[in-house]
Amino acid sequence: MGTRPTTPLLNRVKSPADLKQFSDDELVDLAEELRSETISAVSETGGHLGAGLGVVELTVAIHAVFDTPKDKLVWDVSHQCYPHKILTGRRDRIRTLRQKDGLSGFTKRSESPYDPFGAAHSSTSISAALGFATARDLGGITEEGLGDAIAVIGDGAMSGGMAFEAMNNAGHLDKRLIVILNDNEMSIAPPVGALSSYLSRLYAGAPFQDLKAAAKGALSFLPEPFYEGAKRARDMVKHATVGGTLFEELGFEYIGPIDGHDMDMLLSVLRTVKARADGPVLIHAITRKGKGYAPAEEALDKGHGVGKFDVVTGAQKKATSNAPSYTKVFAEALMQHAAEDDRITAITAAMPDGTGLNLFAERYPSRCFDVGIAEQHAVTFSAAQAAGGMKPFCALYSTFLQRGYDQVVHDVAIQRLPVRFAIDRAGLVGADGATHAGAFDVGFLSNLPGFVVMAAADEAELKHMVATAVAHDDGPIAFRFPRGEGVGVEMPERGEVLEIGKGRMIRQGSGVALLSFGTRLQEVEKAAENLARRGVSPSVADARFAKPLDRELILDLARNHEALITIEEGAIGGFGSHVAQLLAEEGIFDTGLKYRSMVLPDIFIDQANPKDMYAVAGMNAEEIEAKVLDTLGVARIGAASASG
Repeated sequence: MGTRPTTPLLNRVKSPADLKQFSDDELVDLAEELRSETISAVSETGGHLGAGLGVVELTVAIHAVFDTPKDKLVWDVSHQCYPHKILTGRRDRIRTLRQKDGLSGFTKRSESPYDPFGAAHSSTSISAALGFATARDLGGITEEGLGDAIAVIGDGAMSGGMAFEAMNNAGHLDKRLIVILNDNEMSIAPPVGALSSYLSRLYAGAPFQDLKAAAKGALSFLPEPFYEGAKRARDMVKHATVGGTLFEELGFEYIGPIDGHDMDMLLSVLRTVKARADGPVLIHAITRKGKGYAPAEEALDKGHGVGKFDVVTGAQKKATSNAPSYTKVFAEALMQHAAEDDRITAITAAMPDGTGLNLFAERYPSRCFDVGIAEQHAVTFSAAQAAGGMKPFCALYSTFLQRGYDQVVHDVAIQRLPVRFAIDRAGLVGADGATHAGAFDVGFLSNLPGFVVMAAADEAELKHMVATAVAHDDGPIAFRFPRGEGVGVEMPERGEVLEIGKGRMIRQGSGVALLSFGTRLQEVEKAAENLARRGVSPSVADARFAKPLDRELILDLARNHEALITIEEGAIGGFGSHVAQLLAEEGIFDTGLKYRSMVLPDIFIDQANPKDMYAVAGMNAEEIEAKVLDTLGVARIGAASASG
């Protein structure tokens, strides 16, 4: 934790308007204080460190030149927004980042007028900024007013197709719009693809100093008599030193590359653009992720996501666990099968470390594909691999799979292609909050004809489900698992192929049956033990499959118990809804079965630790126990006896 940094200039900043009082030299010093404050805060909370450190000067310069919140500043992904939050009246709460009832780790409209558009997924900023620009020109009204629209987007996020859709539209509309490409050659993972190579060529051919004059010259903003000569000169320099005109072909005035840590250059360019721009402008700024903090600069991921750490050494303070992470179990199980089957491939969308596929890539580089931040492409790419006779495992976070849903329907399900979806971060994920919650995949996959949908109850079950997916060639199959460590069960040497659509009994009881889908099973078993001490002995079953359902198991539970309660880590419309449909069609409700379904509530749950989030959802052991007692009427009977 250590001593708080000394920040005399930053102490004078209550809102971005206060930056107008500083000289340019003072803004340089302010940036260093802001960097120190960001490091200090994240050392206490954990979070996204490297991205924010890379945009400190850019953040200061934007707020010094533009007039937020009237001018709409939209951060793409927004994991780099901590310095922005410090400058926009939230410094007093910055040490509550990503904690219960604290500041979000991303921009959030309900948190501040300085966050005009929320984001935590990538490639949305240019679309949003263009929307603000058109609203401005059409006479739109907001409480703060509508001025300039500025999008700050990273080179990794620029690989998402939506960014280019927006740029294409912006070039056509020719609205005044400012896009700042924050090019740090480093998204979450090293950037991939032709765009990354293009950006590298833009500044690899010549030293920065050779381009500074051209950048500050901001060609189209020169007085008319100098325009044509300057244009010819810059085109000659540009084609000789930095190559193509991709952004200009899309209709943007291209400025750069410029040094994103040179405050004088940033201020000069931004002031010129503010004064003279009359159409879409792209400012290409080169930055360094983790800038100014050696442990982040030297880390492989440049300090992308860190736990609490010691400021002096950078050593992170992560709790140790005896159980392996679900992600690691998935990756190791997949590699075990890949060693025996060379048709197995792995696909990820810019998350090789997060999905565990960095391990697979090291061992089988020719069969592992990081397609960049492009989930739609990842799904269709996987579909065609399956059509070509391979066994693709498309590994995506649940929250990111949402972005490829049309492709899941159109390119996978309708064609009955055996794509294996490994869905990480299922359920509530903790500090990343609502934007990263894996709440909807069971619902949106289980309603697709021909899909098999599984959920692992523990790490051993996950290993079985990987084996099941490898063996399944009759259409698409998905298995979901949560973030974090397993529960410490004994692990099999290799996974067993499960019978499709068959669950398992965990505990035989009477009166009430608890049917769990996913890793709430541990909480269900705790609740059953507590209930047994009260004379209620539930049956417990693990469904394993949301589709196809284990009809025999479910109907047996329904016919031999007074009550049936399903429990799942997903929104309404998922597993419990399919069970209810089965029971209704079989006429089970006609005979008086008490049926309840415990799902995530119809709200977006803010960040907290997972246990607290599941308490909000009412899905921990205590709430499951209460649901059983209430369904059976035991609690009310007990209360009546006590009052009598």
